[in-house]
Amino acid sequence: MAHPKRRQSHTRQAKRRTHDVAKMPALAICPNCGAHYIYHTVCPSCGYYRGKLAVEQAAEA
Repeated sequence: MAHPKRRQSHTRQAKRRTHDVAKMPALAICPNCGAHYIYHTVCPSCGYYRGKLAVEQAAEA
């Protein structure tokens, strides 16, 4: 197993980790109901995907 000969500095370690941040997913507006949803997924509020009903929503009492 290989081991590092010298300890990495805090600055060098931070430079390596600059791209590890979590990014917000791109959101779209549903043309059917106007709610926000993640691209390429079924709208969670109305169940439509690309203009067609994909998931039947349960009736609210």
